[in-house]
Amino acid sequence: MRPLPDPSTTRVSGPWTHHDVSANGISLHIASAGEGPLVLFVHGFPEFWWSWRGQLLALADAGFRAVAVDLRGYGDSDKPPRGYDGWTLAGDLAGLIKAMGERRAALVGHGWGGLLAWTTAALHPRLVSSLSVLSAPHPLALRRALALGLTRPWRQAERAQLTAAGHLFRAQLPTLPEAWLTKDGAATVERLIRSWSGPKWQTAPEFEEVVRRNRAAMLVPGAAHSALEYYRWAVRSQLRGEGGRFAEAVDRRLPVPVLRVQGRLDPWMRASTSAASTAWTGPNSIYRELPEVGHFPHQEAPHATNRLLIKFLTGELHD
Repeated sequence: MRPLPDPSTTRVSGPWTHHDVSANGISLHIASAGEGPLVLFVHGFPEFWWSWRGQLLALADAGFRAVAVDLRGYGDSDKPPRGYDGWTLAGDLAGLIKAMGERRAALVGHGWGGLLAWTTAALHPRLVSSLSVLSAPHPLALRRALALGLTRPWRQAERAQLTAAGHLFRAQLPTLPEAWLTKDGAATVERLIRSWSGPKWQTAPEFEEVVRRNRAAMLVPGAAHSALEYYRWAVRSQLRGEGGRFAEAVDRRLPVPVLRVQGRLDPWMRASTSAASTAWTGPNSIYRELPEVGHFPHQEAPHATNRLLIKFLTGELHD
């Protein structure tokens, strides 16, 4: 039996620097490059900070301080037994911004990281200068889409998002989902990445490295359980009073501009769900769809994604 990877193996070498930052009572691992206004990148499932490698240097070269974080429970960040609720996770990002000596940050989030970026912008608006979300509808847009799928299963449009979120509900079982996620060297991670990505990216030279590194990162002790705890809270909180309180807390139009980037071929976060997030966007917000791209725009189309991000952050992107 092969030994499990040490968390430090996720500190991939490159033209960036690695740091540990104490924030919100835990230690968070970050990779950073450049100087200037802070842009904080927040990864999704089943990834870690390295998914933003294509953005760190591009944003640094454009005059920004680009920082990618391993979320609580992932990579080389702490993996405490608790704290996987929306409030605490948003507090991690808010605490990280302050711990890095910054008054505000532009948040960029993908997938689950995008949901957290929406949440942080709603709960800590003074710390967020703008929001960019990739394959990430507003949490309430996703909640409503899933609810419609449950109440109107005979209608294909409503059923599509519910069906795509099957792994969200599978995660609610105890213990078994951890085994499902890590067995055979985390082969499930590879299946998810392949099934969620566009066909063009799967033939790219880097794709096998992406699969290999993300499989290894999920095998870090505690990572699989922590990743699943995000999904468990998201569903179980709906059955408790905190789900209603959370919905009320994030149900507000943001005071800052929002860039939403959606892969047209994304089978997990449906384009219709992302498009339904307009009610929560601030002034001068922009929505873009990328053709031939699945759930991972920042990796499948890094140059197009970087152009959008840089133009948006410099005020040069307009509808």
